[in-house]
Parts: sequence; structure tokens; C-alpha cells
Amino acid sequence: MLKHLSYRVLKRGVRILLCMGISVTGLAVTGLILYMQNQPDLAVWHTAYLDEEYTRQSVVRTFADYRTLEERLFRQLEEQVYAGINPAQKRQANRYYQGSLSDPGRWPVNWNRSYELRVSQPRAGVLLLHGMSDSPYSLRHIGQSLHKEGAWVIGLRLPGHGTAPSGLVRAQWQDMHAAVVLAMQHLHQQVGHRPVYIIGYSTGAALAMYYSLRALDDPTLPRAERLVMISPAIGVTGVAALAKWQARLGRLLGLDKLAWNSIQPEYDPFKYGSFAVNAGDQVYRLTLALQAELDRQDTDTLSRLPPVLAFESVVDDTVSAPELIRGLFARLPRNDNELVLFDLNRKVEIEFLLKHDPTKAVRAVLRKSVNPFTIRLLTQADPQSDNVVIYHKPAGARKLRIVKTDLTWPARVFSLSHVALPFPATDPLYGSEDAAPSPGISLGHIALRGERGVLQIPASEMLRQRWNPFYSYLHMRLRSFTGFDQPPSG
Repeated sequence: MLKHLSYRVLKRGVRILLCMGISVTGLAVTGLILYMQNQPDLAVWHTAYLDEEYTRQSVVRTFADYRTLEERLFRQLEEQVYAGINPAQKRQANRYYQGSLSDPGRWPVNWNRSYELRVSQPRAGVLLLHGMSDSPYSLRHIGQSLHKEGAWVIGLRLPGHGTAPSGLVRAQWQDMHAAVVLAMQHLHQQVGHRPVYIIGYSTGAALAMYYSLRALDDPTLPRAERLVMISPAIGVTGVAALAKWQARLGRLLGLDKLAWNSIQPEYDPFKYGSFAVNAGDQVYRLTLALQAELDRQDTDTLSRLPPVLAFESVVDDTVSAPELIRGLFARLPRNDNELVLFDLNRKVEIEFLLKHDPTKAVRAVLRKSVNPFTIRLLTQADPQSDNVVIYHKPAGARKLRIVKTDLTWPARVFSLSHVALPFPATDPLYGSEDAAPSPGISLGHIALRGERGVLQIPASEMLRQRWNPFYSYLHMRLRSFTGFDQPPSG
């Protein structure tokens, strides 16, 4: 009798829990639908279908074919998007209104497109891979600098990018990988026996690592000599796994807005403001594929992976420094790998405002007796100082060195950000008040004060750090790692 009663109570409890779970899920879905439906209406740049975009099924065999297809794609963009905006959208902060301050056409070069910087006698080849929702603009400073030092440079526009945000609704990471293969094969043909380096930013860094892992046992893929990763999107987050279900729900209910995480004004000439749900899902799938490749390779094979240099801010809204260490650096054999981290500015006394101190996990790695990789942390000499020192622990070393620098934190900047690392203070679009003049809009030092909900540009974006006060150090380490700080051989 007691056993039967216990079973009935348990069964009833399970039913209650299931009902509660269904109710909570239903409320969450309803809340999501109501929230997204209250977002701004979708514009032509959210809905346009540009079928001239490259996919791995395209009849494209070479990088030259890729750029020819890209020309057709941008003509289609002009016809469907630029010519399709309505009078109310003809604003000075709309990148799709020709002649506006945000129009990429105001710039001497439209950095939304793939580009190639050639030299007659290249000392090396460099492939630049931008991040999700970005464009080749994000790594142009590095590319132009290395080109002056003798590099043949390709800045690849990844599929889905540089045109309209709608491109990211259908983009797949496998198409991006296929484009990387085309660019690497072309670059290898141009430089011959000279080394080739891949420099990737955010998702571009994940693509660089995935490509290099596949090249270990695929003789058709030219190998890179070294990899440089800036704010690399390596970590896998569980939240990203739910992204595809939001998009599927939107298709099921006929609610196009559910295909978007955010619907924002398109005021940046070289980066999308709106972010498609599929874009986050593709980053998640890419990182899963990358981790699977790491699992597949044995230690001897991984020892042939190119040495890796990575840069990351300890506060990054997109990727996690501890996850980068656990998910990549701790898994790689000792092979001249190096991680450079940028700490918080503690002089502004922000500790009491922090949700948690993100540097604690990093300092634990520094305290570890021995690491298989070199780690450098740019931090303050003491909390009352603007001066920056470097905590340096080489691979295999037990002792931590403290190196003085001439670097200082700018006033009123409490940290870097995911988007800041590849841009110097002089960048005309994202730089500081002392930046080079911009031919159009300048976004690096906008900080207008007033009432919320008035401006077209969100306040959170205006306050985000967009340029790197330590760019000179990043560039110096990059040149040293790739050998561009040495005189050309031969």
C-alpha cells in the first residue's frame, strides 16, 4: 500500500514538473516573440537575397574566379539594396544611402571587398581573415604594414560579408572555409617557396586554425608557416547551441524577425549593425568542428601544427580567455606557441563595479609551475599607476619575469574589447580624437550625452572601446613572431 502510494505521488510530481517546464518554456517563447516583434521593422538589407554570393557549390575553381563572382555580387547589391531603400531611409548614418556619411563609397577603397596587395619579389605571403559580421577593413592596417615590408597580402572577404546583413541569414561556415582554401592556394602560387602566414581575427582566427588542422593530413592544402590570432573565437558556449531553434521557430511561425538576434541601424560602412541568429550558430558549429579536429589528431601530428601567436583582452563580450587556454593552448604540444593578454585598467577603480574579476583565472595560469606555451599579461605596475608592465612566463619556465614598458593606459578607458584589438588610435573610422581624418563617419570617439532612446546609434555601441592603445605592442610582437622584424633573406 505504501509503495503504491509513493509511486502515485512520484508520478503526480513528475506531471507537475513537466507542466511547469512546458509553461515556463511557453512563457519564454512568448516573451521572445513579443520582444522581437517590438524590434524595428526589417529593411531591404535584411531581406534581400543576393544569389551571386559564393558557396562551395559555386562553379568557382580559383581565387580569380572568386573575385569575378564577387564583382557580380556587388552589382547585385547596388540593384537590390542601394536602389531599393525608401525615402525615409535616406539618412546621413545609413551605409546603404549613397552619399551619406556611412556610405563605403566615400572611401578611396571599398574595404568591404576582397583585395590583393602585390609585390614583385615577395618575401612572404599573408592571408588576412576577418571576423563574423566584419569586412576586410578590420585587418587592413596589418596588411598594409606587412605589404610595405615585402609581403604579398590577400584580404579575403568571407562569404556573407561586406554586402548586406541578409547575407548572414544563409551563410555557412563550410563556405567560408572553402573560400579560405581558394585564397591559400592562390597565395602559395604567388610566393612559391616563401613562407605563408595566416592572420585571423575573431571567427577568422577559428577558420585559420581549422584550415591548418585540416592541412596536416591533406596534401592538397598548402600549409601556413605560422598563425596569428586576434580575439580568436575558439571557445564553445552552450547558449550558442540554442540559436538554431530560434530561427526554426521563426520559420515555423512565419515571423522573419526571429531570424535575428538584433536589428540595428546600419551606420557602420564596414561592419553590420544587425546580427543574424544563423551567424552565431555558424560560429558555434565551426568551433565544434575545430574541437573535433583537435580530438582526431594525435600528439605527433599536432606537433606539426604551425606555431600560434594569439592576442586577447581579458574582458571580451564574445570570447573567453580561460576558454581559449583550455580549449586550445593547453591542448597543443610545446611548439613556440604564445598567448598575449591585455588586463583591465585598475587605476580607474572599477573593481567594485565588476560582476567578477576576469583576470583571476589568467593569473592562476601565470602561477602554474610550468606551461607548454609562453604567456604575457600586459597589466599595471600597481593599481595607482598608468604605467604598464608585462608579466612574462616563457614555455617550460618556472619563474615569472616582470618587464617594464613605455606603454600607458589612456584616461577614462577601463578595458579593451573584442572589437578594439586590430585598430590603432590613428584609425580614421574607429580611432581616438587624434585619429586621421575620416572621409565619412567617425565612430571611435563618439560619446554624446543626453536622454536614452533618442539617437540612431545605440549608447552601448558608442561607449564600447573601438581602438587599441597598445596596438604598437601587438604589431611589434606580430612582426617578431613572423620574422618581419628581420632583414629580408636572399
